[in-house]
Amino acid sequence: MIETNGIRLRTVVEGAGPLIVLLHGWPQCWYLWRHQINPLVEAGFQVAVPDQRGYGGSDRPAEIEAYSIIELTNDVAGLAGALGHEQFIVVGHDWGAPVAWHTALLHPERVRAVAGLSVPYVRGRTGAMTRQENFGDNFWYMVYFQQPGVAEAEFEADIRRSLRMIYFTISGDIPVDMRPGRKPSTSKFLDDWTDPELLPEWLTEEDLDYYVAQFEQSGFRGPLNWYRNIDRNLELTPQLESLETGKIEQPSFFIAGTKDPVLQFSGGRGVTQMDKWMADLRGKVFIEGVGHWTPMERPAEVNQALLGFLKSVS
Repeated sequence: MIETNGIRLRTVVEGAGPLIVLLHGWPQCWYLWRHQINPLVEAGFQVAVPDQRGYGGSDRPAEIEAYSIIELTNDVAGLAGALGHEQFIVVGHDWGAPVAWHTALLHPERVRAVAGLSVPYVRGRTGAMTRQENFGDNFWYMVYFQQPGVAEAEFEADIRRSLRMIYFTISGDIPVDMRPGRKPSTSKFLDDWTDPELLPEWLTEEDLDYYVAQFEQSGFRGPLNWYRNIDRNLELTPQLESLETGKIEQPSFFIAGTKDPVLQFSGGRGVTQMDKWMADLRGKVFIEGVGHWTPMERPAEVNQALLGFLKSVS
């Protein structure tokens, strides 16, 4: 349990050397990175893998505004400081990727290099992802997540089923004809998602047991509060609107699966727009046949790509 930025984060800490902080996203915990820890330690790094605020065994403030990008990035910088590191490398997946990108932007003197998995760095517009009028009569999950208590009730009704469906349905294993499509705005999140008869090879029943235990402990309110700060995050960081002041200067890197549905947001423009927002983008790696859960679905290929990037900045 590491004290940082006024809260405590349960953190796996292994190895010695330059620090790498690995950040999970939704709905995950430190366990997402279980296949990356030992290879990074063997490569000569100290690795810190927290349950981010709201998740697992970490503190979970009740206030929605406690999950803004300012607080989340301060958590990361404070975690590194608590471990005795002035500088560090930060890597994030899913929601962890925006936290990683913004840690590099908001703490530039602290971050040596940054990598994101699945979610490219983009600068959005207030309301674009959170207002129903932008989606007509169609369901959009970020809109659904805005009302406190609604999505929590759906997911917590049967945590094991919810996680099983989420992990499978946006993985590379789901057949094309079973992927979610359009549905009415009155739908629930899981209405057209698939509950698999068998788990994919990269997710064992024991893995699922662990995840279920974490969300039985934390619930979903804290994790969903991240989405309730999407517009606030833009309002809190107006200095990042301009390429003159909002460009990531550190060495950067991106990894994603070719079947990751996140890459289709905004017509896939996020991946191409990264080039203008990153001064030293050292590569984009797309792993064939992989869905959203890259560190779990293809750990060996993720490790190879990540270690190659880290070698280039060492």
